[in-house]
Amino acid sequence: MTDTETEPIYTADVVALTREGDVLLVERSRPPFEGAWALPGGHVDGKEAPFVTAARELAEETGVQVSVGRFHQIGVWDRAGRDPRGAYVTFAYMVIVPDGTMPVAGGDARTARWWPVKNLPENMAFDHADIIGAAVTPNS
Repeated sequence: MTDTETEPIYTADVVALTREGDVLLVERSRPPFEGAWALPGGHVDGKEAPFVTAARELAEETGVQVSVGRFHQIGVWDRAGRDPRGAYVTFAYMVIVPDGTMPVAGGDARTARWWPVKNLPENMAFDHADIIGAAVTPNS
């Protein structure tokens, strides 16, 4: 490895959906993309499995508790430049939660709320709109 190369940083993001077609998003409270809407997620800690990170971050940022066995991996996002902080590799998971689940913002989330998948906010962070699209599009 050369001096200019860095080890990737691993994260896990969650596409939490209701059967009615809403997705749970958080408003970021710090850079990058402060004030933009993002999927709940965060850094994989130590030897933590990414699906465990997904469940932990969902609970920390939204108060929504889901057992790890209910998460389904939808893909890995690793395109260069997808995160302005450097080389980030994201494991993305999907989970269906009951309609009427009320999120409560926590951690580094300023706000947590449900958005219709067909009407996402214009100020989405990172490539999270693409991740949502992959989760809701059959055979993606």
